Amino acid sequence: MRYNGLIDKYREYLPVSDSTEIITLCEGNTPLIKADNLARKLELDCEIYLKYEGSNPTGSFKDRGMTMAVTKAKEEGSHAIICASTGNTSAAAAAYGAKAGLKTYVLIPDGYIALGKLSQAMMYGARVIAINGNFDNALDAVREISKNYPITLVNSVNPYRIEGQKTGAFEIVEALGDAPDYHFIPVGNAGNITAYWKGYKEFFNLGKSKQLPKMMGIQAEGSAAIVKGHKIDAPQTIATAIRIGNPASWKQAEAARDESKGTIDMVSDEKIIEAYNLLASTEGVLAEPASCAPVAGLIKLKDTIKPKSKIVCILTGNGLKDPDCAIKYAKSPVEKTTSDIKDIVKLMGL
Repeated sequence: MRYNGLIDKYREYLPVSDSTEIITLCEGNTPLIKADNLARKLELDCEIYLKYEGSNPTGSFKDRGMTMAVTKAKEEGSHAIICASTGNTSAAAAAYGAKAGLKTYVLIPDGYIALGKLSQAMMYGARVIAINGNFDNALDAVREISKNYPITLVNSVNPYRIEGQKTGAFEIVEALGDAPDYHFIPVGNAGNITAYWKGYKEFFNLGKSKQLPKMMGIQAEGSAAIVKGHKIDAPQTIATAIRIGNPASWKQAEAARDESKGTIDMVSDEKIIEAYNLLASTEGVLAEPASCAPVAGLIKLKDTIKPKSKIVCILTGNGLKDPDCAIKYAKSPVEKTTSDIKDIVKLMGL
């Protein structure tokens, strides 16, 4: 059977009807990669799995929520959508907006978006507006605009985004036969930890899993508003996808943490980059820096992990989203020599 996207697969668990026109790019169904090399490197007697959301159509987990948000916007008669974004949301909104034939408007913080993501939004035909401010300022603006003008907001404050993103939990349960013991995930605007917890609870209540995981949310130190307990007016981190100082789903993230008996912790940019390189060099997986925060968090908290546990780390975006960062921090720089075979072999050390 041809795979037709996550709404088609999980229709019975989503707020759609048989007559709903589904806007899909065949998102979801992403790999759950067993990371044995990483487990050995960390000396953890556990099974580690990487849920690689970078294989979604626009290269991030945002596609899961956007297929639902845009499907419902179209169903409700909307002719335009809008979002604030640090990059991935803009790419997803622009792609699904194009697929649906809707006008798409994107507000981004000027100078604080990876070029890979910006190029996507531009190519998909969105109107990209760079503002003199941060993500939180952009989100405030699009919320106000969507209240006063006929345009649908598709940030994660849109409940349909959460409905789509919860399907990641469904896929993990189906792949492992049960929920994992620990679920490590980056926390920026906090919609994704909210969505995964919702998905795990739904499958547990339906008897499709026997347990619930501990939700282990990881923020970047320079934008760790939840960990520090206060809004951060000028968040700073190399992990641009989670550079958010006032998470829209703050309370829901805390609820996921408390209900699951998990934690929300923070890691430094230095530790994120270490995890970034470690993932690529040990598992052959290139994820964008924000995606590596949960791996950095696992390294930080590994002494608290029970032996024989099953651990899932959500890698939210593809590493090619931020090629400048990859080139800057790669431990294997380009080496130059002549075209002479002898010189090449000498450089190779053969």
